[in-house]
Amino acid sequence: MNVSTLVPPAVGPIAFRELLWFGKTQILACVFGLLLLAGLLLSRYWLPDVSLSRSDLLFLYALFLQGALIAFRLEHKEEVLVILAFHLLATLMEWFKTSPAIGSWAYPDEGVIFRVYQVPLFAGFLYSSVGSYIARSWRLFDFQFHRYPPVWMTVVLALLAYGNFFTHHFVVDIRWFLIAVSMLIFGRTTLLFKTGKRYRRIPLLAGLGFVAFAIWGAENLGTYARAWIYPGQEEGWEMVSIQKFWAWYLLMLLSFVLVSLVRFREGKKA
Repeated sequence: MNVSTLVPPAVGPIAFRELLWFGKTQILACVFGLLLLAGLLLSRYWLPDVSLSRSDLLFLYALFLQGALIAFRLEHKEEVLVILAFHLLATLMEWFKTSPAIGSWAYPDEGVIFRVYQVPLFAGFLYSSVGSYIARSWRLFDFQFHRYPPVWMTVVLALLAYGNFFTHHFVVDIRWFLIAVSMLIFGRTTLLFKTGKRYRRIPLLAGLGFVAFAIWGAENLGTYARAWIYPGQEEGWEMVSIQKFWAWYLLMLLSFVLVSLVRFREGKKA
């Protein structure tokens, strides 16, 4: 797409129609995450009278949601594979981070059946919802890019960011270096996205920042619901540190790059 063909900012009824289309499409893109978050909040105050733990019920609920998305073709086969890959990579990180030797956070529920070691299986779907949102947004908003960096650079950055979640416990933490590098390589990239029949543009870094902030906000709601807790939240809820925003920014880059490998292969890079 030629960036020069983009229309100027809309005003009046046109802008209102675009805003409605954008809002409706955003809800459709993040429907998995919204429904999963609703389940976390509801289950804090009410649970059906069955012989299953809250975490087990959340796992079955998340499994149902994922199945429904596939059945109603809200997620395509290639997207599901990418989301599954992110799900597995994030679950591996969960096992490490919640191990007794690390203890970055914990799941307070007891008597969990559907779990691997100390991690309830519903936890992986929290990450799936992020991958699901990115993959569906890419398709629904017809993402295209101007001045996108070489793909190999983004892959190396994502792998280093993922690895740092493990290695920073033992060697030097390079997260700030990785954040600076991401801003350097994506700093010139423009995201083109569809709003109805028109295309708009924003800096890609701004889009990634908005998503990371939304995830950080959702994490605050998740810890408020006590689906998981951080050190210091054992006696009562307190806001999750803003430092977690940057952690989510880096982890989201992994999901974004995974989705990009599929989408660019399909010829969606402008």
